[in-house]
Formats: sequence, C-alpha cells, structure tokens
Amino acid sequence: MPGRCKVKIAEIFYSVQGEGKLAGVPSVFVRTSGCNLRCTWCDTPYASWNPGGEDLPLEDIVARVLRFSARHVVLTGGEPMIQPQVADLVALLHQRGLHVTLETAGTVWRADLALDLASISPKLANSTPWQREGGRFAHSHEAGRIALDVLRHFATAPTIAERQWKFVLSVPDDVAEVQQLLAAIGGIAPHDVLLMPEGITHEAVTEKGRWVAELCKQHGYRFGARLHISLYGNTAGT
Repeated sequence: MPGRCKVKIAEIFYSVQGEGKLAGVPSVFVRTSGCNLRCTWCDTPYASWNPGGEDLPLEDIVARVLRFSARHVVLTGGEPMIQPQVADLVALLHQRGLHVTLETAGTVWRADLALDLASISPKLANSTPWQREGGRFAHSHEAGRIALDVLRHFATAPTIAERQWKFVLSVPDDVAEVQQLLAAIGGIAPHDVLLMPEGITHEAVTEKGRWVAELCKQHGYRFGARLHISLYGNTAGT
C-alpha cells in the first residue's frame, strides 16, 4: 500500500510561495531530503550536501500537510524526483483536493507523475562546485546537471497541467547559456521562463536583481523574485 511506503523528509512547514508564478500564495512545503546534485550556492544544505530528516510514511506526510488550511502544496528538496514514492505521494495529495507543485532540477523522470505545476530549474554552469569542499563533487555534478531527454519529457508530458522554467543567474553572461538550453529543449514560451538572481541575502538578491530585470525586459522572460529571501532571509522553515 502507498501509505506504508516512506519518504525521507527534511521539513514540512507553512509559508508563502517565494518564487515563480505562484509567488505570494500561502502553501505547505514538503521538503524531501537527498539530492543527486551539489550546487555550489545551494541554500538548503541540510537537504542536499548534508541531508538529514526522518523517514515518514506517505499517509503521515499527508496528515501533516492537512493540519494547515492551505490548498497549495509544494514538493521541494533536495531533489524530490529521486524519491521512488514521489508519484504515490502526489496522488494522495490530489485525492485530498490539493494543488501540487513539484520543484525539480529536471534530471530524473517518472512517467506516472501528474502535476498541477512543474517548476523545473535546470542548473547552469554557475552551479558547479569547483571550490566548495575542495571540489570533490564538482565532476559528478557537472556530468549530471543537464539531462536533455528528461527536460524534454517535462516540456511535453500530458500529465503536467502547467510548467515554469526557472534559471538562477550569477552574472549577466549566464543568459546565453539559458538561451542555448531553451533552444535545445524546444517549444518553451518566453512567458514560462523566469530568470532569478543568485544570492541568499536580501541585499545580494536586490543588487543582482537590477540587471536580471533588464535581461528579462530584453528577452521577454519573467523576472523571478525571491520573496522568501526578502521576507525571512535564508532561514529553514520559511
């Protein structure tokens, strides 16, 4: 039975969505623990670089979600797609009438996954940790950060109602890599693309956000605000 299966969970909390098309919407966040990548600027190391948490049965996860009044649920990580039971969890949440967003780097695909919103954030070259922890994860991250076939599945799967494509920019020249990747995937409308400034403080996000906004104006992409950073800073459970 799906309810007896377990998923490793770092945290479950109630906040407002900080990024993407649903920014500002009250949502319950279910953060799975564990990731197949190691982004140098990762702001949730407790779910990736040093994954912790507890193994929870699916029904327990849903019960904790239902303690809150929100109708929107965000499955995030880490990387929720590496959890074998993620599709079962999504199905249980849908059975309760909840809107489900899943945030992913787009490196793993599961054919039976049905989503209200897929939030795909392919990792650019700026994410590779050449310096962090002596670069011990750099080569595996660089080799795995882009999976074109998986990204094309996310772009075309009929079980996904809506999509958004989020890209974290560290420097203005990063936009060239975004354009190359979008062309390789194909069929993605500019209004579904969000450019976000890299940073874990309000000051850093604001400073980089000025030139990110100019790039959005130039190319017709959306500006990806990071509302949670402005409201709460880089704090777990927000």
